[in-house]
Amino acid sequence: MKGKSRAVGIIGTGSYTPPRVLTNFDLEKMVDTSDEWIRTRTGIVERRIAEPDVPTSRLALLSAQQALESAQVEAGQLDLIIVATVTPDMFFPCTASLLQHELGAGYAAGFDMLVGCTGFVYGCAVAREMIGVGRYEHALIIGAETLSKIADWEDRNTCVLFGDAAGAAILGPVEDGRGILTYSLGNDGTNADALKIPAGGSLMPTSEETVAKRLHYLTMNGPEVFKFAVRAMAQSSLEVVERAGLSMSDVDLVIPHQANLRIIDAAAKRLNLPYERFVRNLESYGNTSAASIPLALDEEVRGGRIKSGDHVLLSSFGAGLSWGSMLVRW
Repeated sequence: MKGKSRAVGIIGTGSYTPPRVLTNFDLEKMVDTSDEWIRTRTGIVERRIAEPDVPTSRLALLSAQQALESAQVEAGQLDLIIVATVTPDMFFPCTASLLQHELGAGYAAGFDMLVGCTGFVYGCAVAREMIGVGRYEHALIIGAETLSKIADWEDRNTCVLFGDAAGAAILGPVEDGRGILTYSLGNDGTNADALKIPAGGSLMPTSEETVAKRLHYLTMNGPEVFKFAVRAMAQSSLEVVERAGLSMSDVDLVIPHQANLRIIDAAAKRLNLPYERFVRNLESYGNTSAASIPLALDEEVRGGRIKSGDHVLLSSFGAGLSWGSMLVRW
C-alpha cells in the first residue's frame, strides 16, 4: 500500500491487577520505612502483588481478553502481538509467543519490547506504522509486569515503589482524523546506569557471586531519574502537540506514566496545564512500569471520562533512559 498512511487508533482496552494488596503499613513491617514517608515522597498508598507462581504472561492474558472483548475482535483476527515488559516469563521464547498460544491467535507475529516503563508507547508506535501502511489490520499491545519478582525487598528506597499489573489495547484502522495523530520516541544512553538490573545478562552472567551480591534486583538512581523524567516528559509532550498542529490547551486529558506524584506535579507545571487534566492512579497501584499507562487508560475509558473527539496525551519515561509521548484523538 503506497501513498498516504491510513488512520490507526485504539479500538479496545483492557487491564488486570492481582487481588493481593500490599499497603504502606505492610511495608513498615518489612523494611525501615513508614506510610508517611512513602506517601509524602511518592504519593503511593498501596500496590498489587502477584502470587509467586503467577507469571507475567498470566496477567497479560487476562488484560488481553478484556481488550479483545472491548474491541469486538476475535483472537484469530490478530496479526501482531507486542508485549512490553522487563519481567518476561523467561529470556526466550518471548512472552508474546506464549500469549499467542494461550489466546489462540493463529499464527500472529509477536515479540517482546524491553524499554521499561516506555514500552507501551513504543509498542503502539510500532503497531501504528505497520497497520498504517496496510501490512496488518489488528494488533494487540500489552504492557505487563510482575515487578515484585525483581524488586529488592531489603532496599527501602526501591521496593516501596513498584507493583504488578497488566494493561492492553487493540489497535486497528479508524476513520480519518481520529486515532494516533503523532508520537515522539527517544533515548539517552548516557544515563543507562540510572535504572537497571546489573546481572543476569551476557555482560555479567549469573554466578554465585552475582546472587550473593544481590545484583539480580532492580537498582535506581532516584534523583537522576527524577530530573530526566520531568524534562523528557515535558519536551516530548510539547513536541507531539506541536506536530499535530495543536496547542496544549487542546489536550483534554493527559495520561502520564504513574511513577511518582511529584514527577506528575512538576510535568503539569512545565506544560502549564490544569492539574485536573492529569490522570493519577498510582496511589492504588504504585509504579507498574510498562503496564502503567494502559492500566490508567483502560480505567478512564471504562469510567467514561474519555469521550469521542477528545485529545488524549500519553507520556512516559523509562529505562535507557528512554521517553515516549503519543497524541490520540479518540
